[in-house]
Amino acid sequence: MTDHPNLERALVGYEAFARGDLPAVSDLLSDSIVWHSGGSNVLTGDYVGKEAVLGFFGLLMQESGGSFRNDVHDMLANDEHGVALVTVSATRGDESFEGKVIHVFHMSDGKMTEFWSYPEDQNRFDEFWADPYPSS
Repeated sequence: MTDHPNLERALVGYEAFARGDLPAVSDLLSDSIVWHSGGSNVLTGDYVGKEAVLGFFGLLMQESGGSFRNDVHDMLANDEHGVALVTVSATRGDESFEGKVIHVFHMSDGKMTEFWSYPEDQNRFDEFWADPYPSS
């Protein structure tokens, strides 16, 4: 049994993100992607379009001093949908965060068209990513 092509594409995208290979990540995103970052924190918002999503990734790295990481535990995908079970980690100032997050995404023609991120503990996630930057 072979893996679904959308599963393979998404895995390549996560691996590219881990390497900081934004051109490869960009190749996975549709031009009109909508990226939803929920909660109430410095990252919250709907990022519409490939350039806005790449800007979101820049904000994520800026706010974490480049420390943000996704550790993918499992992923499922079919013709239209995908789900990734991940542990995210980051550091801001003297504060560190590690927590379980579910990523849900839509795929069409091998491109990610919409994405949602659901932390296990949204309140803790919001506290860590609060604006302003945590004091030391």
